[in-house]
Order: sequence, then structure tokens, then C-alpha cells
Amino acid sequence: MDPIRHFKISIGILAVLVTVGTAGYMTLEGWEFLDSLYMTVITLGTVGFKEVHELDAVGKIFTMLLIVFGVSVLGYIVGSLAQIMFEGQLQRIIGRKKVERKIESLKDHYIICGYGRIGALICREFTAKPLSFVVIEKFPEVIEKLGQEGYLHIRGDATEDDTLLKAGIKRAKGLISVVTSDTENVYITLTARGLNPDLYILSRSGEEGSEIKLKRAGANKVVSPYLIGGGRMAQAILRPNVVDFIEIATGREHLDLQMEEIGIPERSAFVGETLVTSGFRKETGVIIVGIKKSSGKMVFNPHSQTKIESLDTLIVLGELAAIAKLEQLVACDSCADKIITRQRKEHPNHD
Repeated sequence: MDPIRHFKISIGILAVLVTVGTAGYMTLEGWEFLDSLYMTVITLGTVGFKEVHELDAVGKIFTMLLIVFGVSVLGYIVGSLAQIMFEGQLQRIIGRKKVERKIESLKDHYIICGYGRIGALICREFTAKPLSFVVIEKFPEVIEKLGQEGYLHIRGDATEDDTLLKAGIKRAKGLISVVTSDTENVYITLTARGLNPDLYILSRSGEEGSEIKLKRAGANKVVSPYLIGGGRMAQAILRPNVVDFIEIATGREHLDLQMEEIGIPERSAFVGETLVTSGFRKETGVIIVGIKKSSGKMVFNPHSQTKIESLDTLIVLGELAAIAKLEQLVACDSCADKIITRQRKEHPNHD
């Protein structure tokens, strides 16, 4: 049993003994409350003070029993305290409280259920982005790893409402369920969808046919690592150069070139402009390889006259510095007005 739990139980038993002792002296000896409480405390503490009043035979027997139980409980408390101090439990408690406060302050974060090989990779990518997230894991040995990595985490079963509520599911932006069991992934998805109907849920699928069940349970997207891995290996033989290009564009080991997505705000100054008049390519040097419309339609290799609409998502390819510059440009309306004005003068026929 956890030393903290030992300590809490022993304190509870001590409180019961004090109550029983006080009530016993009041009932058996007919003493006042204060005298009974004082006699109980000095008896449990074995301080050796003289009795408050003379005791009869029944009172003496009661006092002896109280001493036996009291010494045992006090020894138990001292042992629990020593274990807490020497095993570093106190530091763990303080550290855990800090983690809990950080989790309570999270908003628009992601909840990752399961810290296996896939969960660890997701945490690494989110940290590099960076994105706010909290991990739910139920195995003690894995919890130790999470603590060493410094990730915010909760020990518990992700299929239970209380665990997800502690992880801040009401305030979360999305949930990723990557435990090894498809059955647990279905339960997690069902529970999460019930607690937060607007939550984006991504779930892992292992067995054939489980994808349909996960989507029925409420998952927005289902991914099968085995299908992706098998397809990737086959393409590495069939189209090796294409696979190399994708790895360069999406892998973090090649920091000179990255593929990223950038959302267009609803009231952006770029809404209604074409790719030419927006000046994205000229100002930053990035390549717009695709545009995902708010309707879900994907436009591949958009031409220069493609109009930018509210809530579009640009799929861009370029150097990290160029992508960062484009993100700043999209977020800055005053910068956008200057660029649009300049581009319209240079390309009057595109208005």
C-alpha cells in the first residue's frame, strides 16, 4: 500500500480512538467532557501523568486497552512518516500537486491516452511544435518514465469519467487514444464523446474492422499504424524518390525544408484575395501545394488566380524561417494591407 495511504488511515484510526476514549470515560466514569478528553490524550500519549480522577476497575481495564491500541497506532504513524520522509514521498507529493495545478490551468490542450511507442512519438512531436498536452496512463512503471520525461500526466484509467475530467476534457481541444487494445479505444472514445460533444477525437485502430466501430463510437479520425507502416514500406520500393521527398518535407530530421499547414482567420485581410495579390510566394518564398476549404474539399496545386476564403487552410512547403514569416504575415492585418496594396499595383490585371 502507498505510504501516504498508510498515514491517512492511521490518522483516521487515531481520531476514532480519541473519540472512543473520550466517550468511554464520560460514560464509564461519569466525567466531564474536558476531563475525559484530557485523560484520553495523556493515555494515548503515554506521558505518565496522574489520572484526573480515581478510576474504578472498569476504568482501569478501559485505560489499559486504550494504551495498547494507542501505542500501536502511534507506532504505525511514526513508521509511515519515516517511510514518507526517507523514500522521498514528500517531494513526490509536492511535485504531484504542482503537476495537478498545471493540468488545471490547461486550455485548448490535447489529451493523449496511452504512453506506448506511438504515444511516446506523439508526445515528442507535440513537444517540438510545441503543443499543450497531458498524458493518461495506468501502469506504474510507465508513470515513472513520464515523470522522467517531464510530461504532464495523470495516473488512471482513461475509460473512466473521473480520469478524463481530471485531465480537463471539458477544456480540451482534442483527444488521442493510442492504447494497445481496440476495445479500450472504443470505450475511451465513447466516454470522451459523452463528456465533450465538440471534442476532436483521433483513435488508433489495430484489428481489421475496428475502424467502423471507433467511428460509430464518435471518433473523428481513425488511424491504423500497421496499414500506414505496410503502405509506407511498399512505397519505399515502388516509389523510393517520392518517399524520400515526403520524409524530407514532413520529418524533423530535415530542418531545412518543412511542410506545414496555416489557417486563414475568419476576418483576415487576405480573404477575397488571390494567391498572386496576397503576395505569399513573393514575400516569404513558400510554395502553396494545396488549400483545404472550410467545406472539407482539398484543392491540390492551386493556380495563381485561386481566391483565398475565410477559414481556408494553406498547405505550404518551405524553409522553417519562411513558414514562420508567413504565419506572422497571416496574423498581422496591418502587414497584410500593405502587401495587398503593393501587389495590386504590380498586378493590376489580377484585381
